[in-house]
Amino acid sequence: MTTDYDGGRKLRTRILPLYLLLGFSAGLPFFMFNAVLLLRLARHDIDIVTIGYFAWVALLPTFKFLWSPLLDRFSVPGFSRFWGKRRGWIMLSQLGIFAAMVGMAFTSDDTDLALVALFAILLAFWTTTLEVAADGWRIELAPTQEAQAPIVAANLWGYRSAMVAAGSGAVLIAARADWTIAYLAIALAAFAPFPVLALTGREPGTDGARWHALGTGVAIGAVILAASCAIVAVVGWLALRMLAGAGIDPETNLTPAVIAIALAPFALLAAALPRIKRLPSDAPLLSSTTLGPFVDIFWRYGFATLVVLGFVSLYRVGDVLALTLSHPMWDARGYSLDQIGIADGAIALPASMIGVALGSWMAARWRLSWALAAGALVAALGNWVYVWLWWQPPEGWVLYASVAVDQLGNGLAGAVFVVYLSMLVNPRFPAAQYAFLSGFAFLLARLLAGTSGEMQQVIGYDGFFALTGAASIAAIVFLPFLARIRSRGPSAGPVEAA
Repeated sequence: MTTDYDGGRKLRTRILPLYLLLGFSAGLPFFMFNAVLLLRLARHDIDIVTIGYFAWVALLPTFKFLWSPLLDRFSVPGFSRFWGKRRGWIMLSQLGIFAAMVGMAFTSDDTDLALVALFAILLAFWTTTLEVAADGWRIELAPTQEAQAPIVAANLWGYRSAMVAAGSGAVLIAARADWTIAYLAIALAAFAPFPVLALTGREPGTDGARWHALGTGVAIGAVILAASCAIVAVVGWLALRMLAGAGIDPETNLTPAVIAIALAPFALLAAALPRIKRLPSDAPLLSSTTLGPFVDIFWRYGFATLVVLGFVSLYRVGDVLALTLSHPMWDARGYSLDQIGIADGAIALPASMIGVALGSWMAARWRLSWALAAGALVAALGNWVYVWLWWQPPEGWVLYASVAVDQLGNGLAGAVFVVYLSMLVNPRFPAAQYAFLSGFAFLLARLLAGTSGEMQQVIGYDGFFALTGAASIAAIVFLPFLARIRSRGPSAGPVEAA
């Protein structure tokens, strides 16, 4: 379904509903390997340090740039014969999401944490793959700041609605049945967009028959899913054997090693920056399918790339850390599953939607530097409100008011930030560059999330959320410098860094 953005009726009638649907299909599984899984582990009395380590599953989306060029270069056999490259990857990803969530459902007693981790990693991988395909398509459709804002709003409305539906729905179902039923119900809901996409029109330039493409795609998809499961299982088994051989046990502090490994590819690119900066505009490396998208970012912004990456790595730290321990904190404070389910649903959804609408409006009307500053301030307030919650009696209105403030700030900051990252992207490499930038944006946050349990043991829940709010404010320091940064190169256009 190739569609050109023209800012008019086509945007309202085709692109916005489409991205509402894509956002919904990507948002449903996110909470299931993140906040809901961490709450599930807490309810099964898994210790807080181990719960913190499970937050590292969310590191996988940080490295989506490693496989994102494949989505630009290759098509999924079967599906692509009728639906084209982008929808083909989306449909395959939805099969993967469904299968991984079923696996998490049947391991929901959490007695085998290695198996739980396997399915959580697979769920994170296929969720991220769906997002990469949708993000690349979005940037192709809407190359300007004004065009991006409404599409981002539609996408985030769908995404956040689904996250709330998954979080609230799963918790409420678990309160009345069990975690297995909860995960199966969300798996079915996450799969709902698949038949909708299967009924959409033919991609121009394809020649396959609809039902033959569907049957072939499902069959080949099953093989791909089995292979991905086997690869993750073998790699995980080898990693555990290597750790055991090195004398590393569950009590060992893995944080320094994880941080070093995670930062290595970005450090290598930064070290090569002087040579990259001297490349001519027609250098073969800049048009390389595998390295070109990443080298191009450093070439266009030069040494200012380090300032840009420093800013994006800090901007969402507070929100990611808050998400990691918010549900375990509510559980520790004595709130019931029913109260948590209401907070995640009836309260979080409208607050988040209002935040997304305000953030998208700001991104379209204000200078991005001012919009980003407003987002950081409101996000900080959303974190600090949990310090107040910790010292209040566990009454429903306290939880609901805190979640409303948190989700308003989260939605506003998130909408502005997505538009900002999209404006940094070279339209020649939409999927790969957005994957790189958005992955790096959450790298530091998700690394620190893995140590959140250890931090909480030292400074308590109130100290933890005071710290996460301060982290959100810290990003504002970069904004005066970002406002002066400009991209170079005729292929980039007159794009500002803030």
